[in-house]
Amino acid sequence: MKIGILSYHFPPEPAFIPGSLAEELAARGHEVRVLTGFPDYPGGHVYPGWRQRWRHQTHSERLTVRRVPRYAGGDGSAKARMASWLSFAGSVALTGRRYLGDVDALYVFQLPAVTFAAAGLLRLLGRVPTVLHVQDVWPEEEADRAGEARRWSGRLDATVRRIYQEAGAMAVTAPSMRDLVVAGGADPDRVRVVLNWTDERIFRPTEPSRAARRLIRRDGRCVVMHAGTIGVRQGLETAVRAAATLDDRMDLVLVGSGAEERRVRGLAAELRADNVRFVDRRSPLDMPELYAAADYQLVMLRDLPELRGMVPGKLQAALSCAAPVVASAGGDTVALVERARAGLSCPPEDWAALADRFWLASAIPPPARVDMGRRGRDTYLREMSLRAGVDRIERLLHEVSARPATPRR
Repeated sequence: MKIGILSYHFPPEPAFIPGSLAEELAARGHEVRVLTGFPDYPGGHVYPGWRQRWRHQTHSERLTVRRVPRYAGGDGSAKARMASWLSFAGSVALTGRRYLGDVDALYVFQLPAVTFAAAGLLRLLGRVPTVLHVQDVWPEEEADRAGEARRWSGRLDATVRRIYQEAGAMAVTAPSMRDLVVAGGADPDRVRVVLNWTDERIFRPTEPSRAARRLIRRDGRCVVMHAGTIGVRQGLETAVRAAATLDDRMDLVLVGSGAEERRVRGLAAELRADNVRFVDRRSPLDMPELYAAADYQLVMLRDLPELRGMVPGKLQAALSCAAPVVASAGGDTVALVERARAGLSCPPEDWAALADRFWLASAIPPPARVDMGRRGRDTYLREMSLRAGVDRIERLLHEVSARPATPRR
């Protein structure tokens, strides 16, 4: 097949889902064409050594990547993000018909950032069947929903509904997200669950180095580690309060940074939680050894309706590394951990329940922890791996391309 891929982010940005999908489809014999922007994530500035221009293509045997300019504001405001999204949509409209007009099927890595570009491209390509891989069903959290932000949010919602209705098939990243996209206008018969995978070249079982042990462990106590963003969605204040009640039994190690880091650090200081330690953000290449140095990986999500249909990427990374998990979340995240018997779980934003899970985690003997990790790894390989995910998406691409073509509205 000739397969087009539309993605707002693409490697060398940390966008391993569209990047690894493109490589794997090309390796399976398909001709793959990617349409994306110039790399600027997460800082909002184009990477050093890159210069935005119109005619930028790279080629390998069966994979071509075309990059188009977009606004790179860098200040993180709602207006700057919207300018980036709309400028990307304009660039895609100018190049998309010629570049992707003869593909057999189009795959869209659907984030809010790509919504306007996807709507315009679907209109331009007319009868080209499309598979929409929905990663998020709501705009990125907006602190101020008034005025201009609310106006653009309404336009985004209307555009999302239209492309849900026009897509030939949709893949969603968690079972509960299926209900959300159906409520948003998708045909339920065309929605399939395709769990995200992790970067398997990096995240795999390993042994901890001496340096990793020194960084993560202080003594023989149980270590629960959170790796990744310290942000609003995670609600790590709950974990700090839980850990503070067990300062003689376990350590909580937070590896990473984010918008809520100062607040979380302040709470740990206020509670005098000496067993809560902070480690600066590390390269993804370092993370498997840090995972192996800890006893459990902590997966946190706040108790919000829109988060119950999400499975955070750190869960796949932990399971792929055979690391047992403590999950404080709702919906599909906890359901996956419980079904795999890969760790412990409790309701979100309940520090007392999480403290109980921390105590139990510290009491479980090491051989049983190893069994949890092994079961999680087996579940990952069976349900969440690169091979499993690409198999499902490839099947969807074949299905939509085989249906009789119908013009879009």
